[in-house]
Amino acid sequence: MSAKLKFFLIVILGIFATAGAGVYFTHQQSAPIVETSNAQTQQVGAIHQSQEVVAYSERSDYKTIPLEKLNSSLQGSDPATLALNAFDDIASVGGTRKVEVAYPQRNQALVTITQIKGGNDSVGIKYRVEMTTFGRSLFVSSPPVWQIVWAGVSSQE
Repeated sequence: MSAKLKFFLIVILGIFATAGAGVYFTHQQSAPIVETSNAQTQQVGAIHQSQEVVAYSERSDYKTIPLEKLNSSLQGSDPATLALNAFDDIASVGGTRKVEVAYPQRNQALVTITQIKGGNDSVGIKYRVEMTTFGRSLFVSSPPVWQIVWAGVSSQE
């Protein structure tokens, strides 16, 4: 092959790679960014939180856990493992643990972890973790990447 033909093929492949990457990144979901003053931020936060309670009535039974307080990564490929890693301190409590995973929509996962203390089945702690798909890795056949978007805890007695 001549040098001009090799150069031409490299340029064409580069154009296709750039176009493919552009299509991939335009289909990724992004969170809206809101920049306002403190008073407006608090008002928007209150409205957003009240809309969440209406949209997710099950959340009203749980106390919200700030995502900054979770001890693990907020992203992973398996929702159950991701949720268990987020609450790794519950394994040290003892008792039995029940993990339930539900997929209410194609891009949403809901993990409920019930920690039952000791021999008494009526006393325990229930964790709820909501996740959404963050995208995929470079390969189409790879599993989706999940990201924790909300976490809560409820004490049962």
